[in-house]
Amino acid sequence: MLYEVVTNEWGEITYVPTAQGNLLLAVLILALLSAAMCFIKKNSRRLSVRQLVACAAAIALGTVLSHVKLFHFPTGGSITLLSMLIVCLPGHWFGLGAGLMTGTAYGILQILIDPYILFPAQLIVDYLLAFGALGLAGLFSHARGGLIKGYLAGILGRYFFSVLSGWIFFGTYAWEGWGALPYSIVYNGIYIFSEAAITICLLLLPSVKHAMMWVKKTVTESITGI
Repeated sequence: MLYEVVTNEWGEITYVPTAQGNLLLAVLILALLSAAMCFIKKNSRRLSVRQLVACAAAIALGTVLSHVKLFHFPTGGSITLLSMLIVCLPGHWFGLGAGLMTGTAYGILQILIDPYILFPAQLIVDYLLAFGALGLAGLFSHARGGLIKGYLAGILGRYFFSVLSGWIFFGTYAWEGWGALPYSIVYNGIYIFSEAAITICLLLLPSVKHAMMWVKKTVTESITGI
């Protein structure tokens, strides 16, 4: 059995991965990261270990920062300390393939660490698709101002799937007088775009902008130079 059905303190049914389920999720993380590297290196004869390490480091740091919460809703969703930006970085560094796979792997890790699952299908939308969409940052990896453009693409992707999940699975939590869809649009917009606004303000600072450019140059040059 990969998960257990548990009734929480509010009488809601939730699904918690078992030891076998956690093992499977851990294997999926490694498989997704390896697939990302193969996608990027499809014209190369060997897999870049440093590229894999860079993506794994972004996942680890993003996970740590996701627990530094500036604000947290009791029914899910929080404003964190730049965690979405960190998860977007592999896409900015290496392109769409690495970004999507890294974001999805990050979502799987979130299931391992802090699951909030009411329905099995919700797991796919809330964790795999929503966090995987942060990898859309890779669409602008070579564009001028690509970090901010890519970050916006990533959070809009996450926002879309978070709204979809809220509409389908969390409509019963809607505020009095609100329909499920308007509630989900506003609810998810509050924490996602609040964090986005904070992040973009920081990225517009000249010192931060130059630092992020230096990091990308350092990471990509150290890898391509292998």
